[in-house]
Amino acid sequence: MHRRTLLQSSLLLPLVYVGGLQQSPGHNSPLIRRVRPSDPSWPSIEEWSALGRQLDGELLRPTLLLGDCENDPASKSCASILGRLRNPYFIGDQVSGTQVSGWLGAWEPASSAYAVACHSARDVVAAVNFARKRNLRLVVKGGGHSYQGTSNAADSLLIWTRPMRKITLHERFVATGCRNDCSSPAVTVEAGAVWMDVYDAVTTKTGRYVQGGGCATVGVAGLIQSGGFGSFSKGFGTAAGSLLEAQVVTADGRLRTVNHGMDADLFWALKGGGGGTFGAVTSLTLRTHELPQFFGGVEGTVKAASDDDFRRLLRRFVDFYADSLFNAHWGESVKIGRNNTLVLSMVCQGLEEGPAREVWQPFFAWINAAPSAFKITDEVWIGARAARGWWDAQALRSRGSTAVVFDDRPEASPIHAWWRGDQEQVGAYLYGYDSIWLPASLLGKNERERLAETLFKSSREMGFELHFNKGLGGASREAIERSRDTATNPAVLDAFALAIVATGGRSRYPGLPETTHDDAAAAQDASAIERAMVTLRTIAPLAGSYVSESNFFNPFWKSAFWGNHLDRLVRIKERYDPHGLFFVHHGIGSERWSQDGFTRLS
Repeated sequence: MHRRTLLQSSLLLPLVYVGGLQQSPGHNSPLIRRVRPSDPSWPSIEEWSALGRQLDGELLRPTLLLGDCENDPASKSCASILGRLRNPYFIGDQVSGTQVSGWLGAWEPASSAYAVACHSARDVVAAVNFARKRNLRLVVKGGGHSYQGTSNAADSLLIWTRPMRKITLHERFVATGCRNDCSSPAVTVEAGAVWMDVYDAVTTKTGRYVQGGGCATVGVAGLIQSGGFGSFSKGFGTAAGSLLEAQVVTADGRLRTVNHGMDADLFWALKGGGGGTFGAVTSLTLRTHELPQFFGGVEGTVKAASDDDFRRLLRRFVDFYADSLFNAHWGESVKIGRNNTLVLSMVCQGLEEGPAREVWQPFFAWINAAPSAFKITDEVWIGARAARGWWDAQALRSRGSTAVVFDDRPEASPIHAWWRGDQEQVGAYLYGYDSIWLPASLLGKNERERLAETLFKSSREMGFELHFNKGLGGASREAIERSRDTATNPAVLDAFALAIVATGGRSRYPGLPETTHDDAAAAQDASAIERAMVTLRTIAPLAGSYVSESNFFNPFWKSAFWGNHLDRLVRIKERYDPHGLFFVHHGIGSERWSQDGFTRLS
C-alpha cells in the first residue's frame, strides 16, 4: 500500500473538470486529456480503417498475451502459449508481450486499443500523425524489455516496431551532411532488431564488434536510448557512445535524420535520454570496432564459513579487483549473497586463457590456503575462446553448449538463442529493483575497508550484484570519451560498478491460471531492497542510478538518471515535444503530465 500511495501521489495530478478542459489546482494553464475508447471523440471504425489502408504493415486489435487463457483455460491455444512463456523471443513476437510480467504495486501488462505493426518508417509517421491529430495516448515498443512498463499502456495506440529488423553493414559510413573524412565502419539497424541479430551480422559473419547489450534478446533501439551497457563496456564504452546517426519520428509527425551535424541536440538526447521520450526511433547507425582476438571469463562460487570469514573474503576481493581487474579487460558481475557466498560471473576481452588464469591465480591461491574458512562450492571455470565465435549460435548448438538456450519454435531463426543466465528474467514479476553507481574513489587504499564493510552490511538485508561493466571507471580512454558525449548521468564515467539490488517471483501475466502469491512476503523483500540501498548510499550518498535498471518509485529519479544533463534534456523535450505526445514513466517532462496522459497546454 505504501508503494501504491507513493505512486499515486507522485504521478497523478489532482484535476478538476473545467468546461471541457481539465485544470490543475494552483496552475493557470489548462490541461487536456488524451482521448480514450469511452470518449465521444474516440476515432470511428472508419477512421481506424483509413489508417490501416495507409500502412505497409498491419493495424491490429491487441488482446492480452494470455487472453486465450482468460477465455478458455483448457483450450489448446492457451496450452500452447503457456508452454512458450519461458521463451523471450516468443514473448517479443507477441504484440502484447512484455518481457517481465509486472512490478508489485506499480504496473501490470495491459493491451493497447490498437497497434500499428510497423514495417517501415512511413508506418511510424502515419501512427504518430494519427495519434497527434486525435489526441490519443501513444506508446512505443520494440523488444518489450522495459522493467518500468513503459512499452505498454491500456487504451493506447501502440507503435510496434518489432517487424522492422533489417540490418545493413557499411565499410565506410558517412553521416548525412558530414565530410568523407569522418567515415567509419558501421552497421545500420532497424528499430525492431534485437542484439542477437546484430551480433550475428557484425561479429559472427564479418569479424567486427558492435557495442550492444549483454542480454541477447533486448531491443537495439531501447538500449541505445537508455544509454546501454554490454559485457565489454569498459573496453568500448556505452552502446549510445557508438551511435553515429539515427532516424526518428518526432511529435510533429516528421521523420528526421539526426546526427552530430543535424538536429544535434535531439541526436544527443537519444543517446541515453530515455526510450520513447523524444520520438519513435526507426533506425540507428552504430560504429563498429575492431574485434579483439579473444573473449573469455571466469565463473565459480566461494562460500565463507562464518560472517567474519565473509568479511575477510569481501576485503580480499575488493583489494584484488582494485589491483588486478580494474581495467578495460574485465566486465560483468559478482553476486554478494546473504548466505555468505561470492558468485563470480565475469568476462574479459583481449586476454588469452593463459593470461586470464594468471590474473586470478593469486586470488584462488588465497582462497585455497584457508580451507576451513572458504569453500569453492561450484567448480571454477576460467577460459577464453575466439571472440568471433562468442555469439555463434550454430557453433554453440553443434558443441552442445549448456550456456545458451535456443528458440525451439519451428519457424524460429537458427541464430536465436539466449544466455541461460538470463532465463530467470523471462516473465519475472518484480517485487523491487534499484541501482546505484559506486564511484571509483571507493577503491582507494584508504577507502577499501569501508567499501568492503558496507558491502557486507548491505548483503545482510538482501543479496545484490556488482556489475563492473556498467560503470566506466577503469575503462579505456576512448570508451570514456565516446560515452562522455551522451545524455547518461556523468557519474557513470567515474563509477567502478553499478550495484543492483533486486528480487522478484514467478510470472503473473494477467490470465495465468490462478496460483497462490504471497504479497506480504513480496512486500517484505521490497522493503529489504530499500534497506540494502540505504546502507549502500552511506558510502555514495549522491550517486546516480541507471535509468533502465532503477527503482520505479525513486522520488529523485530526475537527478539520479541524468545528473547535470537534466536541464538540457528538458529544453530539448520542450522543443521537440511540447505537449507530451511521447509520455513514459519517469521520462523527461513526465512530471508535467499524469500517467493517464493529461498534458499541460502552453
